[in-house]
Amino acid sequence: MKTLIAYASKYGCTEKCAKLLEKELNGEVSLLNLKKNSSADLDTYDNIIIGGSIYICKIQKEASEFCKNNMDRLIKKNIGLFICGMQEKEVIANEIDSNYPPELLEKAIAKSSFGGEFIIEKMNFLEKTIVKKVSKTTASKSEIDEDAIRYFAQQFNNL
Repeated sequence: MKTLIAYASKYGCTEKCAKLLEKELNGEVSLLNLKKNSSADLDTYDNIIIGGSIYICKIQKEASEFCKNNMDRLIKKNIGLFICGMQEKEVIANEIDSNYPPELLEKAIAKSSFGGEFIIEKMNFLEKTIVKKVSKTTASKSEIDEDAIRYFAQQFNNL
């Protein structure tokens, strides 16, 4: 089985999660950073996993455009959907449903949040101010959920 993980990452958390997922999946796995390149020969893959980070309740534009521009081919594949973000568990579950097209949500073998990170030193002034105010944190922190990544991979490895 060939798998493509297409992802969009602003500060590197989603990329980190995509690479952790890549290590857990069986078969041949390719990574596609949608910020650098938005095209791939999707017909050569059995599984396509799409991921992006959430900022102000929205997934990155590159991830949503990838879904929209490739919908006709994506609905013919085994699909996985993930997001990264530091929201509470209840909130992040709604973010998945509100940021991916219904056709892909229905078809998804796996959909999950992989947690997130605040990397304060990479943020601009406005982002730092918002994070400090909302999360009450002044230091970088990581809450990547490696168990969620392993469970997500198992669902594809069991196909």
